[in-house]
Amino acid sequence: MKTEIHRIPLGLSNCYLIREEGVILVDAGFPGKGEHLQKRLQELSIAPRDVGLLLATHGHWDHVGSAGEIKELTECEVAINRREKDWVEHGLKPMPPGITPWGKIFGALLKMYVPFVNFSPASVDVVLEDRDYSLESYGIQGRVVHTPGHSSGSMSLLLESGHAFVGCVAMNGLPFRIGPGMPCFGDDISDLRESWRLIVESGAKWIYPAHGKPFEAEVLAELLRAA
Repeated sequence: MKTEIHRIPLGLSNCYLIREEGVILVDAGFPGKGEHLQKRLQELSIAPRDVGLLLATHGHWDHVGSAGEIKELTECEVAINRREKDWVEHGLKPMPPGITPWGKIFGALLKMYVPFVNFSPASVDVVLEDRDYSLESYGIQGRVVHTPGHSSGSMSLLLESGHAFVGCVAMNGLPFRIGPGMPCFGDDISDLRESWRLIVESGAKWIYPAHGKPFEAEVLAELLRAA
């Protein structure tokens, strides 16, 4: 089955549109990006109502900021881990700590910006647990797996085609980091490494981060071997 993937930047975060038998979106980017997504759907000749699911890899505002707009536009279901459901439904803006030197500096700068960020809440339809969740009912050959480390409720989508959509479990690009590797923000480095191991051992070939460009999964394997 052909897997069609489109990277759609929504602010400094990527939204990924995946089309197989069905159509889903991974993450919702910054607030106020619903119109931009609508234009991209038109360019791709995809009707908004064809989108069946919005999967939030986690609940930070730069990944769910336009969830309400997208849900209104597409009438899709919204899925997120149970730990971060309230963040989406109540417009909460928790900040993960910096786990790299740059992350600590960048985080201090972001704390001055975040109070000015507001986004419309979105109701959650699919509450994900810390176990695998198949997307077969949405026409997608893949499963959502629990990959904590950046946040306790972080989830990744592993497609049978070998593409892995990891949110902020890994990053690849400025202003967050140079080159692919550890995110600059996170809750637990050891959890992040275990999540990398799960992704690699699950047969991922390509990593699609929320921040930066896709890269080969072998990069994570090499970083794990060097740790």
